[in-house]
Amino acid sequence: MKFAFFDAKPYDIPSFEEYGSTAGVKFKFLETKLTEDTADLAKGCDGVCVFVNDTVNAEVIDKLQSLGVRLIALRCAGYNNVDMKHAEGKITIVRVPAYSPYAVAEHAMAMLLTSVRRIHKAYIRTKDFNFSLNGLTGFDLHGKTVGIVGTGKIGRVFADICKGFGMKILAYDKFPSEIEGVSYVTLDELFEQSDIISLHCPLTKETDRMINKKTIRKMKKGVILINTSRGALIDAEALVEGIKERQIGGACLDVYEEESDFFFNDFSNHIVHDDILARLISMPNVIVTSHQAFLTEEALRNIAETTVGNIVSFFETGECENKVK
Repeated sequence: MKFAFFDAKPYDIPSFEEYGSTAGVKFKFLETKLTEDTADLAKGCDGVCVFVNDTVNAEVIDKLQSLGVRLIALRCAGYNNVDMKHAEGKITIVRVPAYSPYAVAEHAMAMLLTSVRRIHKAYIRTKDFNFSLNGLTGFDLHGKTVGIVGTGKIGRVFADICKGFGMKILAYDKFPSEIEGVSYVTLDELFEQSDIISLHCPLTKETDRMINKKTIRKMKKGVILINTSRGALIDAEALVEGIKERQIGGACLDVYEEESDFFFNDFSNHIVHDDILARLISMPNVIVTSHQAFLTEEALRNIAETTVGNIVSFFETGECENKVK
């Protein structure tokens, strides 16, 4: 079995080569993203392996099908970049439903602590031997109310971490579960009562830009927002305005709605033409990381193992338990 592996990064290759060679799956690693213009690079391959910022729209699906591609293997959990309706009956889509909820949840907490305790600012100061504490005052997480939107695997792990800090935990989920120490409330109640709001839900029609001008006005003044899920959960322009008006006290963003044009690449010697992203990065109370929450050794190995398992299962049996329906 031969697979075209799009948007390949150096940290992807070792685990996929290891699991692929054992299972008889050969990967052709390509630095370019999958688009209508690059789909032809999959010629001669049985399938393609793609990530969150690859384009899998109707045009790409049709081109891949014409090349004889039978399987699109997502090495991620989300599939909002895939035209699932168009793919039906043409190409099978499989995914990695969970790789390391601990990686993402721990990154969310790391960003929160960095923000509220001003770690990023202190690090820069001490590099210049500036040991002043002026402007570095933070606040205790103990006793604060955190609102968690989405209580799947990642949301639950984040809740457990918050419990360790002695925080009061509110949650909203379309399909609530019984979780010890977690109180389910309506989304409006969560917005109104939370000191910190962390997003751990998928991007759907219902959740698209769920953080917007209207919902931001419902939040506590000075609320801290965390997003390690999907960028389009937040209306970025509304976020900038909310920060400028001091309604939002800080933002921790591992994702951004237009991230596919920038994230995973080095633009340090270029002018970034996205004014909203540039504005966010320039704000002292905003922390942006480039979709790295998943990036741990454990997660990378789990992603590779599950993806290769999905490929083998499909080509041996025609079925896969991680098929996107």
